[in-house]
Amino acid sequence: MIIKGTALALQKLVEGNQRYLAGQLTHPHQTAQRRLELLHHQTPFAIILGCADSRVPPEVIFDQGLGDLFVVRVAGNILDEAVLGSLEYAVAHLKTQLLVVLGHRACGAVKATLEAMLADETGEGHLDFLINALKPAILQARQQDGDLLDQAIRVNIERTVNQLKEMEPIIAPQVEAQNLKIIGAYYDLESGRVEFWG
Repeated sequence: MIIKGTALALQKLVEGNQRYLAGQLTHPHQTAQRRLELLHHQTPFAIILGCADSRVPPEVIFDQGLGDLFVVRVAGNILDEAVLGSLEYAVAHLKTQLLVVLGHRACGAVKATLEAMLADETGEGHLDFLINALKPAILQARQQDGDLLDQAIRVNIERTVNQLKEMEPIIAPQVEAQNLKIIGAYYDLESGRVEFWG
């Protein structure tokens, strides 16, 4: 049976994004009292794996506060050992039941990867890791109609969701037992709206 908390957690994200869109932010859980309440424990209602892009801060676009979201941010919302360890911690130790992979319109990491592929170049330093992680999404998106960059961003979200659902030994068993739900989300930089799927 899918956990009851998942629907409520998603509802909180949707309602927070609606407040953000309407310019009616309530800035919940941002008081000194809330800070003190969280001194010895945290119970975030959702995990957000988002892009490091400065224009996409999850606490702002979902109008949430201290202790509400467990946020992991990395360019292109890709997976590596540190990201996976962070997500596994939230699932195994904090018992958070909703994990959202949040991509966004005009993602610079995906755009840079697309440009590198078109120029047949590799990235300098550790940028090559990002490029290699994002290439499969671009290759898959090339087989779809529509704007290649936008399609690649959406495919990357879907690929990450699917990869997470197969991650042993912690995440996959929790998904299988229906203790964890993993969904994708796309943030439109222009409108501010978050679209959820999965």
